[in-house]
Parts: sequence; C-alpha cells; structure tokens
Amino acid sequence: MINLDNKNERMTPLSIILTILAYFTAMLVVSRLAARGGDNSAFFRGKRKTSWWVVAFAMIGSCMSGVTFVSVPGMVGTSGMGYLQMCIGFFLGYLVIAFVLIPLYFRLNVYSIYQYLDRRYGMTTYKTGAWFFFLSKMLGASVRLYLVCLTLQLLVFGPLGLPFALNVAVCMLIVLAYTFRGGVNSLVWTDVLRTGCMITAVVLTLIFIARNLGLDAKGMVASIRDSGMSRIFWFDDVNHPQYFWKQMLGGLFTVIAMTGLDQDMMQHTLCCKNPKDSQKNLVVSTLLQNAVIFLFLCLGVLLYRYAAANGIPETGDKLFPAVATHAGLPAIVGILFIIGLVASAFGAGGSALTSLTTSFTVDILGTAGKDEAQVRRNRKRVHFGMTVGMGLTILIFSTLNNTSAIDAVYKLASYTYGPILGLFAFGIATRRTVRDKWVPLVAVAAPLICLVLQLNSERWFGGYKFSYELLLINAGITFAGLCLLIRKDTQTNQT
Repeated sequence: MINLDNKNERMTPLSIILTILAYFTAMLVVSRLAARGGDNSAFFRGKRKTSWWVVAFAMIGSCMSGVTFVSVPGMVGTSGMGYLQMCIGFFLGYLVIAFVLIPLYFRLNVYSIYQYLDRRYGMTTYKTGAWFFFLSKMLGASVRLYLVCLTLQLLVFGPLGLPFALNVAVCMLIVLAYTFRGGVNSLVWTDVLRTGCMITAVVLTLIFIARNLGLDAKGMVASIRDSGMSRIFWFDDVNHPQYFWKQMLGGLFTVIAMTGLDQDMMQHTLCCKNPKDSQKNLVVSTLLQNAVIFLFLCLGVLLYRYAAANGIPETGDKLFPAVATHAGLPAIVGILFIIGLVASAFGAGGSALTSLTTSFTVDILGTAGKDEAQVRRNRKRVHFGMTVGMGLTILIFSTLNNTSAIDAVYKLASYTYGPILGLFAFGIATRRTVRDKWVPLVAVAAPLICLVLQLNSERWFGGYKFSYELLLINAGITFAGLCLLIRKDTQTNQT
C-alpha cells in the first residue's frame, strides 16, 4: 500500500498500474452503461438525445488531451502565459462554430460533417476532405497518445524492463476496449468522468505544491503574479513566435479547423437535441476550457518554482511527471498526476478513434445501399484497423519527435487542416461551383507551398518566422486555388 502522507516514498510501477486499473475499471463501467441498446446511430452521433450541459462539461475533457495536461504547464518556462493569447482566439473561434457551422450541420442532418462537401462540390472533393481529416486526426491523436506512452514508459514500462512497443500495444488495447461498442454515446459519458478527474487532479496538485512551498492562497497568487513566467501579451516584436496577432489569429482559425471542421469534436456537440442546445454547449464549454487552461498555466509556474528549489533539472514536457513523482511530495500528488494524465490522454485517444471510425466508414467506404448489419460489420473492422494504424503511427512519431508535444500538434494542424478550412470557407462564402476533379491537386499543393514559405520565411521576409498563423495562409492558398477552378457562369444553391 502507498502511504499518502509519506514525503519520501516514490511511486512504484506497481502502484501506478493499480491506479490506472482502478480508473479504467470505473471508465469501463460507465462505457458499458452508456452503450446499452446502442445501434449505428448511437455509435455515430449518440441519437441526439444528450443534454447540452452534459456535453459542455464532457467537451472540456475532449479538447484537453494529455498534451494539455503535460505540455501546457511545461511551456510556461519558455513562453510564460502567452498561450492565453491563443485562448482569446479559441473563444472567438467557438462563436464562429456555434453560429455559422452548427446551424449548417443540423440542417444537413448528416452522420459525418464531410458529407457537406459532397453536396456542395461533388464526390471527389468529399473524398478529399475525408482523407485530409483522416490524415490530420491520425497524426494529431498519435502525438497526443505518444506523450502518455512516453510518460508511462518512464514511470512503469522502463523500470520493469519492458519495451516501448509493448507499452503502445497495451495503451491501444485499452482505448479499443471502451470504445468498441458504444462509440460517441459512450464517449460523452466517459468524457464527463475524465473531465472531473482531470480538474480535480490539477486543483489538488496546485494546493499540495503550494502548501509544500509554504504558500497560502494569497501567497500563491502573489508568487505566480510576480514570477518572470506570468507575462501574457507580446506586442513588441512582429517576428517573435509569441506576437499577439499571430497567436490570437492562430487560435481563432485553429479552433475553427480542429473543432468546427473536425469530425471528432463535432460528433460530440451534434449529440445535443437541437441547434440552440448545441450553441449553448459550445459557448459554455469554451469559457470553462479557458478557465481550466489558466489553472494549468498557474500550475506550471509553481512546478518550475518547486523544481528550482529541489534541484529537479527537467523542463518542458518532462517537468510535471518529474515533480509529481518526486520523493519530496506526498504520494497522493503522484496518484493525482497519473489519474489526470490517463483520464485526459486516453479519453482523447478514444474520442479520436471513434471519429476516425465514423469518417472512414461513412465517408470513405460509404453506407449507401447497406443494411444495419453490414454497416456494423464494416464499422467494427474499421475500428480495429484504426487502432492498429494509430499504434504504428505512435511508434513512428517516437523516432522522429524533437519538439514539445503541444507545438507538434499545432504545427501538424497548420498543414493538414488548412485545406479542409479552405474548402469549407469557399463553400460557405461563395455560391460558385468548381471543377470537382481538380480539387485534390489544390488541396495537396497548398500545404506544400506553405512548407516552402516556412522554410524560407526568414530569408525572404526580413527575419519573419511563421507560427500557427500558417494555418490561415494554408487555407487562403486553398481558397485561391478553388477560385481558379470556378466554372464560368455557374453557381450553386447554398446547402
């Protein structure tokens, strides 16, 4: 047994395993209860019977993966609280999703949001959007799960002499176990559980570390405020990656692309009963998410202060795991870290796996002319195949990663979500039809042009470095390319 008050006892691999098993037992019970009586409709969109406030709370956990849990506290060492600049953009982006995209999706009454592209452009564009989503989600979800696998390797598998590949296989089997039957219907309720666990973990960890540093509530606020890591706004250097307008616009268009044009996130919010409930869910959810992100940034300041006081050299993504499992803190801090990490990371992996299954089954394989039993068989095969594919992608990423996980997620999004954002923007903003068969060429060319621009930006543009605003440029190039494909003297009725 672990003595929760013992400040000199490190968490052992066995204690970590028992903590993870206890959490997943609870999650599997919730998943089973939510999956009862589920059919394909329940798997794909939860039958649209879920209360908006339940989805709003669940989406906090959906949008905050293990990357948020580990990378956000670690990033304050290099960029302070500048991430809040992106959060301003996140809020504005959620308003666009709520009042522009949500009415469109409900009016279309689709399983997959990419079915809009079929109705607006044609089958080739529809498949192009679906494949770009597949690539985007597979890479993004793999980065997020890679981080939790890396942490578990350091704390559990490594000390036991077990290989990283076994670590990945176990993690993917866990994700498969609780998503295989219930789909999005189960995910909403397991996300409620993991959101609660994650918020509890970060709040209690803040309290324990502040107490260890001898800080009361007032002292904790003063310590965070007076630290050199509390800076939020950068207006002085346009070439700096943290420059306000880069971060704010990056946040705005990133959340539109990674939430509003993402089958994963929209699969959650389309569970609501009607468009108004879905809109309320999104507005409340973004306010709560930003509040939780602020807590993570405050925690990061205290983690760095604790590390400095106790000779802990780790920074960035390795900071939180190192401090949480340090012998100078009560073992309960390590337990809270493990629960928060697995709750945030595995839930995000399960959510991504379900959305990938939905998009591949509906968008790429198609459901037209197939009965319920055929669709169910295809869905189960695809679900298993996506699990294997995600595991292999994690292994590949583990050999290539040399940056922080959260930075990697947004950089990948800038390239892979840009064409999707451009396709939807052109479809909603114009009434023109395009030459459908040439759309894939534009969608592939846009991120390649962005790559050339990013590699040469400092030389071509007087030292300017692209940040997450590259997503907007990518979408703009896609939009311009579609303009070149417009059929003369033709226009379409808006769907």
